[in-house]
Amino acid sequence: MRTICFYFQVHQPFRLKPYRFFEIGDDHYYWDDFSNKSIIRKVAEKCYLPMNNLLLELIEKHQGRFKVSFSLSGTLLEQLEVYAPDVLESFQRLVATGKVELLNETYAHSLCSLKSKSEFESMVNKHQQKIKDLFNGYTPKVFRNTELIYSDGIGKMVHEMGFDAILTEGAKHILGWKSPNYLYENALEPKLKVLLKNFRLSDDIAFRFGEKKWSDYPLTTDKFVKWINQIPHEEEVLNLFMDYETFGEHQWAETGIFEFMRHLPEAVFSKTNFGFNTPSEVVAHASPVGNINVPTPISWADEERDLTAWLGNDLQDEAFDRLYELENKVKKSKDPEIQRDWNYLQTSDHFYYMCTKFFSDGDIHAYFSPYESPYDAFINYMNVLSDFILRLKNEK
Repeated sequence: MRTICFYFQVHQPFRLKPYRFFEIGDDHYYWDDFSNKSIIRKVAEKCYLPMNNLLLELIEKHQGRFKVSFSLSGTLLEQLEVYAPDVLESFQRLVATGKVELLNETYAHSLCSLKSKSEFESMVNKHQQKIKDLFNGYTPKVFRNTELIYSDGIGKMVHEMGFDAILTEGAKHILGWKSPNYLYENALEPKLKVLLKNFRLSDDIAFRFGEKKWSDYPLTTDKFVKWINQIPHEEEVLNLFMDYETFGEHQWAETGIFEFMRHLPEAVFSKTNFGFNTPSEVVAHASPVGNINVPTPISWADEERDLTAWLGNDLQDEAFDRLYELENKVKKSKDPEIQRDWNYLQTSDHFYYMCTKFFSDGDIHAYFSPYESPYDAFINYMNVLSDFILRLKNEK
């Protein structure tokens, strides 16, 4: 049977509070607890709780034939423990069904795979332990790097850490004439399987669903199923990857996004020859058609599907390089607060807020940023980093 593989990214960063130059050396607490709490509670009510309840209902209704997968960042899980234990419990209930797969990732949703193999391994191990602690010993076997960032070299590191498969973007400039609707292998280590996002059908849900100017608006389950049926018969895996906040947060309930998902499994079962599988099941049942060559890193962000959302200008590069210059000193520190802050400062969102892109991608970046401009984001981050450097220097 052909299969649909649903994957949802669930992440919240620890946001920095406004941190002024004259606070350097004086105030060593950087985090905006009020914003972090209020945002996660707002998203919990709009997205996490209603969508988790809906998925549980669908799994039970279809007697386990409907399946999904998640990656839950470590920074998200920490905030759920403190501010939204009801949401954490609802994720635990989903995983307990046995029809929901959890993926491993970097604990702090960081870009460390681009800079430091040792920090990458440390972040992955830390995340693996967090998942094990919160989900009854669960050990993920599939990896999802931050923002689906992937290259042949990153894949090789992931395989060396013991993972069976990795998820990434089905970027046009990588695929060329090939289809994302197959299972592939890593070019350097064929034992690592690669699942590629079908970005057109994924983004129809994630970005275009509520767009009234879209030529295919409104998107109904019947219309979506018709598009699924147009996939050539020999193509066997449809990977639908998206932010979980698509449901209720990016696409409000008023758009009908929850009702779309409520009726989608039944429409798939009754009108197509597709079922649903988790990434591990896809790897177990599908045969790879060949390797996929990705010499330079790709991601699922923006039109370019590259790293320029986070490392595309001098501000971002300066902040990124200054941060990772500190790695060896941080590794020697025994201060748990320094270790905590080191993790949180690596979160990719901080660099995303510094992006200076314009046009449609710029609008998306501005929507997610708490700052008035990328320059404000850079100044605030560098003020915090300056204090962090002082603390490392002054540590006995």
